[in-house]
Amino acid sequence: MAGLDAVAWRAMNDLFASDIESSADDAPLADRLRPKGFDDVVGQDHLLGDSGPLRRMVEAGRVSSLVFWGPPGTGKTTLSRLLADVGDLEFVQISAIFSGVAELKKIFEAARLRRQNGRRTLLFVDEIHRFNRSQQDSFLPHVEDGTITLVGATTENPSFELNAALLSRMQVLVLKRLDDAALDRLLGRAERLSERELPLDAEARALLRAMADGDGRYLLNMVEAIFDLVGEGEEAIGPDALMRLVQRRAAAYDKDRDEHYNLISALHKSMRGSDADAALYWLARMLAGGEDPLYVARRLIRFASEDIGLADPNALTQALAAREAFEVLGSPEGELAIAQAVVYLATAPKSNALYRAQKSAWKTAGRTGSLMPPKHILNAPTGMMKDLGYGDGYAYDHDTEQGFSGQNYFPDEMQRERFYQPPERGFEREIVKRLKFWEKLRQRG
Repeated sequence: MAGLDAVAWRAMNDLFASDIESSADDAPLADRLRPKGFDDVVGQDHLLGDSGPLRRMVEAGRVSSLVFWGPPGTGKTTLSRLLADVGDLEFVQISAIFSGVAELKKIFEAARLRRQNGRRTLLFVDEIHRFNRSQQDSFLPHVEDGTITLVGATTENPSFELNAALLSRMQVLVLKRLDDAALDRLLGRAERLSERELPLDAEARALLRAMADGDGRYLLNMVEAIFDLVGEGEEAIGPDALMRLVQRRAAAYDKDRDEHYNLISALHKSMRGSDADAALYWLARMLAGGEDPLYVARRLIRFASEDIGLADPNALTQALAAREAFEVLGSPEGELAIAQAVVYLATAPKSNALYRAQKSAWKTAGRTGSLMPPKHILNAPTGMMKDLGYGDGYAYDHDTEQGFSGQNYFPDEMQRERFYQPPERGFEREIVKRLKFWEKLRQRG
């Protein structure tokens, strides 16, 4: 297809566009409202706006292999269908969950024959991250020689889930969860197609959008259920009745995949940033999504040492106590102890001095691991060891006036190093004073 100018773009959308037409009256509402043109797609202006990458691709009339990465119900399948129209490609759709190597071979062979007859194939693979490494590798020769244009859809981070070789041949486009305005546009389209207003008051309507959590397909499925359950002419229902009418949407959360790591990262960084409210929010997201509270508790223990350390020595005690409290009480009562620890850690003074000191000491130990301790701090349980100078000249710190001898405890062949450099925050202010005092005594002595 030749390149499209702005006029052709609008003409093509006029040709396909119909946000309220249906080719099958008994199809699900989400399918009947599937956009017939790019201008009907909501919530993805960063891709389809004047300078968006998809807009440029459509205007050029060339469709390249893509990965659509985004949450459920944001238009990945719809955009793939529309791209096939742009390139006059045969649209073939499979799901990686239900497809194997044998089916892929059939698809590749059919695409090869189709190409010999002058038509190329756009292969849309839903949940492409579900294919294993060898299955992903099987796409490579067919993408490279132009037999297929591959468009994959995934809710997982492609950089983790797709082979580097395949990923290098595809452009990754990120789809955003639908915002409130986009969801409201979908509600309006559903009402126009159904030729009736949604029987919800303003508060319930807002709640329905919130429950959709950016998923347009879920929203339309709920709208269809509401139309079926609330008859025409009945009084509009409020939030409480809506909650009784439809089941509350489960939070999008997979403990084994990307969202798991995204949310624990958000919790960790919110606590590091001393934002107790944000930390509580991410904690709630994790626990509501089914995360194991003991996993969270273990992360809090790590955080107490890594990001607070000796700025507040009680932080580690609080984290350990939260874990123990949950083991005793279980859920949901024990979750309050975890929330208490989250707030304590978020509001505690922060220091990573101990963490940096540990890393530095480990690195130096790896470099100088064969050096012996100085003889004066070695015990001499035998006469031979005494003759060799073990323990000779050791100063017992408790016998000194300040309880500090200032002797050297590093190997004789090694310069003294300073690993632990605490900031003057929280309890570490007191430690700084002690270290400075001992350094003065050491220099005198």
